[in-house]
Amino acid sequence: MRNLFTVLLFSGAFLSVKAQSNYDATKIPEGLLKDAVAVVRNEEQNFELKSIGAGKVDYKIAITILNKAGDDFAEMAEVYDKFSNIYNIKATLYDATGKKVKEYKTADIRDQSLISDYSIFEDNRLKHLKFYSTFYPYTIEYSYTQDFKGILSIPSWRAVKGYGISTEKSAYNISKNAGLNIKFLTSKGLTTDSAKVGDKTQYKWSSTNVPAIVKEPLSVGIENIIDWVKVSPNQFEYDNTTGNFDNWKNFGAWMHKLNENANTLPPATKLQVQHLVKDAKNPKEKISKLYNYLQQNTRYVSVQLGIGGFKPILAEKVAQVNYGDCKALSNYMKALLNEAGIKSNLIVIGNGMPGLNPSYASMGQANHMILAVPLGNDTTFLECTSQYNPMGFIGHDNADRNVLMITEDGGRIVRTPIYNAKDNYQRRKTNVSFSDDGNAIIDIKSIYANAQFEDNLRMLLIEPTEQRKRINEGNNIPASELTSFKFEQPDKALPIMNEELKFKTNQLLTNGGDKAFLTVNLTNRRESVPAKIDNRKTHFAVSFSYEDEDEIIYSLPKGYSIEFLPKDVSIASEFGSYSAKFSSKDNQIVYKRVQNMTAKSFPPEKYNEYVEFNKKIVAADKLKAVLAKAE
Repeated sequence: MRNLFTVLLFSGAFLSVKAQSNYDATKIPEGLLKDAVAVVRNEEQNFELKSIGAGKVDYKIAITILNKAGDDFAEMAEVYDKFSNIYNIKATLYDATGKKVKEYKTADIRDQSLISDYSIFEDNRLKHLKFYSTFYPYTIEYSYTQDFKGILSIPSWRAVKGYGISTEKSAYNISKNAGLNIKFLTSKGLTTDSAKVGDKTQYKWSSTNVPAIVKEPLSVGIENIIDWVKVSPNQFEYDNTTGNFDNWKNFGAWMHKLNENANTLPPATKLQVQHLVKDAKNPKEKISKLYNYLQQNTRYVSVQLGIGGFKPILAEKVAQVNYGDCKALSNYMKALLNEAGIKSNLIVIGNGMPGLNPSYASMGQANHMILAVPLGNDTTFLECTSQYNPMGFIGHDNADRNVLMITEDGGRIVRTPIYNAKDNYQRRKTNVSFSDDGNAIIDIKSIYANAQFEDNLRMLLIEPTEQRKRINEGNNIPASELTSFKFEQPDKALPIMNEELKFKTNQLLTNGGDKAFLTVNLTNRRESVPAKIDNRKTHFAVSFSYEDEDEIIYSLPKGYSIEFLPKDVSIASEFGSYSAKFSSKDNQIVYKRVQNMTAKSFPPEKYNEYVEFNKKIVAADKLKAVLAKAE
């Protein structure tokens, strides 16, 4: 009886989609309509691992689109390449009552290349179908089968597709043949059902009646509050190579083998390297000269061709064509350094992603490659796709995370540098000089470092007309005219940018009879507060830690004296700190403001405290001084 039960348990998952044919929108539970623009009525993802190099997915989904805002969910977009094949596609459109309106034909489905703007070599393709309807609600349904001829990863599963879409039912089933091993991570509390059926082992995960999630300010994502599964093979076979994900060391060994014999340089490039470094006084100077050479002579393109998604094109080829993707350019830089007698290591990293999980090796945790150059107790990390980053600056999307260093002995988890608040600084000094008639000349000098340099770097790269346009778009000084501006990077070896702006205005002072009012914070004012959210669901964080220091000196017009200055303000919390100081000297007002913010993830119950913290800052930034006119 037990064997019969397990067969029914797992075969039932495959039958349920066929049994579901009534997509009447009035049957959707009320709780799934709240905050939703679409509802997943039923989803089944069934994966069969046949061998270490072969697998198959059977997939079917039905989504009810509730209104026009949900139309983005009304499409099929499935990616494949030369190692996979999508076939047996079926697609149907239903009206609000669940009545079939249209059954799509093979000719309706577009099969298109996925060559991107930054890609020259790419064999990824897309099966795409956009469903259209002029009535709401309507339901789309599609299914397909996909075969894989190389298994580096196994499809993951999430019970919720994104913000604004609820889920009535979703299930994921995996079947593997005897002798094959997989591993998986699941969200907290998700039940894993497993059973032996003949010579196969089967696993099942499912969720039902999951309400829609509203996108919340500063959210770090929904992974903490939804059901999910991440699955990986223990052993894999891909493009005539084999490896395993038992640990990061073994995966790193596979990556190292892929890169063997890929860093030979042509004779002319070798001579160029020797010429560049012949007068260098130390290894650091050699690295700098070669990194500058890389930046000046190569550009980034994407390469996604077969195993080219993981293996770089040869350094010799990069030297000839002067372009490459992140792997090719990192490997090329490695070859340049090697020719100069400096060892380096490729780094597999998740750019803009969480760091690698040290205890769970798998694909899907990284999307980028950089280079590390160990020098004694110091390691210099190089972002080889950037033509503008100073040596050693890798940007805040690469910073402070676990990454995989590829060595001759395999992979090793290391951590990239941290840019803390005091590293990511903005230092600004402003002088405001009033003429006797109340007009003002405003001279602003700012310095941006590290992450704030990165955020403002584009201003160094665009034409003056575009610079002027962007300055004016971000200018909040009332009735002001931009009279001059300048941007420079004084030392190309440092991630520091200088900005100089000059404005003139006649509306800094608000007159009220025999008094004038001045909002003291002119240049870095927090204008808005995020709305409070009761019962917030998701964690939140600011994008990076930073510290802003502002000093403004107002030289007041003749005939005015200072009648009132606000009291100093000091605000401290776990989110950061803020201070504003007001003083006067020789008919000048001196204002000093410092804001320090911490980029760490906070639980949802802390969010309204964060809102209150920001309210205090907004209020402090609006404080006014009162000037009295001489009689």
